[in-house]
Amino acid sequence: MTPRDAIQQIRTAMNAAVIGQEVVVERLLVALLANGHVLMEGLPGVAKTRSIKTLSTLIKSDFGRVQFTPDLLPSDVTGSDIYREQTSTFDFQPGPIFGNIVLADEINRAPAKVQAALLEAMEERQVTVAGTTHKLPDLFLVLATQNPIEQEGTYPLPEAQMDRFLVYVQVPYPPADQELSILRLVRSERIGSNGHPPEPVTQETIFAARSEVNAVHVAEPAEQYMVDLVIASREPSRYGEELASMIQIGASPRATIAIDAAARALAWLRGNDFVSPEDIQAVAPACLAHRVHLSYEAEAAGKSREDIVTAILERVAVVS
Repeated sequence: MTPRDAIQQIRTAMNAAVIGQEVVVERLLVALLANGHVLMEGLPGVAKTRSIKTLSTLIKSDFGRVQFTPDLLPSDVTGSDIYREQTSTFDFQPGPIFGNIVLADEINRAPAKVQAALLEAMEERQVTVAGTTHKLPDLFLVLATQNPIEQEGTYPLPEAQMDRFLVYVQVPYPPADQELSILRLVRSERIGSNGHPPEPVTQETIFAARSEVNAVHVAEPAEQYMVDLVIASREPSRYGEELASMIQIGASPRATIAIDAAARALAWLRGNDFVSPEDIQAVAPACLAHRVHLSYEAEAAGKSREDIVTAILERVAVVS
């Protein structure tokens, strides 16, 4: 089985298990292939956790889960040194962050010091405890969820820390015509009649797929188009006063890097060996939405981050 066939197998199995969320599944696979982390936001019950757990079962990997709560400590995430009385030494006990696929559930429920411990591990791909550095696994993917409602007792992620996530995925309600399929799927799972999942894909196959993604060609006009989109978020006045009034702070250079990585992953998923403007436009909302800071005027007008990215895409011309 080729790496592309293996990833398509994962995609098919996820779409069968997470009905009506094809775009969410695609963006999770893009993050996996681009070696980046995912911030998922959606109302309760829209299969955020289910999609992440399903992905972990389809790959030969260690799954780690952290349920973020206000009383959580950084060591509950990273691990800590345990004193062994028999040997009079300290042994490091790894925390759940040392899994290959880590679910940070309701990340905005924990205080800033815990969020910082997680995000430092995401950025540096290592954890330092008592002066000793411990490397995280080569396959390391954090999928954090947060609930947009019930804001009491939450600690919203600072904008600078949201920048650490490759993509932001908003999980909507599934289409009404698929609600019955969801009901029947859950019922069949309860009685054990939904068949057997495919054989999990090895980590070596994931790494081979990433190598092929890295080889996807990006022409200079496509590169310039990515840069123009990001610059438009920083200098919106070049594209009209209306856009300028909606953006307070634009995206960082991480956004350009994220669009490049995600567009190559999506092009590969679509069976292409080069990045097209359509690939860039498809991933731009996921790579830019959490990196663009809205102005008070935009918030007062009820504009969302996705609305602003859409406005940028409408105004920035494709470089030919």
